[in-house]
Amino acid sequence: AIAGRLGMSRTSTLQRLRELEAAGFVARQAVRHGVGRPRHLYDITSEAQRSLPANYDGLATTLLESIAEVGGDALVEEVFQARRRLLRTRIRSRFAERLGPVPTLTDKVRELAVVQDESGYLCRAETPPADGGVIELREHNCAILGAAAGHPAACRAELQLFEDVLDARVVRTSHIASGDRCCTYRIEPRGS
Repeated sequence: AIAGRLGMSRTSTLQRLRELEAAGFVARQAVRHGVGRPRHLYDITSEAQRSLPANYDGLATTLLESIAEVGGDALVEEVFQARRRLLRTRIRSRFAERLGPVPTLTDKVRELAVVQDESGYLCRAETPPADGGVIELREHNCAILGAAAGHPAACRAELQLFEDVLDARVVRTSHIASGDRCCTYRIEPRGS
């Protein structure tokens, strides 16, 4: 059936399906239907599904526009603050699990960079030498740029998130949504 729809020979089609199966993009299931050889049903895997085009940025943007239409900017702000609280809980749990009971500010910044990098921000921590200096966090990509460009609440919530989880003073010194090449945060202990 697949060969017929594609206008290919049965042999060529089976060869392609085996290649896709070996790559993890297609799963095969044998189905008995009476006497004779079983039929094979092919389906794409979840890995293949993830490789297909998606419009998550468009979805997020239209959801935010819809939220703004329903409840105005105040509701959009509430949504980003709720997201901040969820992320704060997750990140603090991760800090406790990976860094122990009394992590240093440098340790927390390094781990936050890993968290942000895993979320698509291409994030790096630049920590000072042992004799002191400024700690910086740099995000070379904005994983939520479509949302952040139209809703400053996104960036405000991220800055507050960093202050919350680091328990530090965080100042944004460059900003992708404002046209800079990266988002840079200068991080200092509170009271500095």
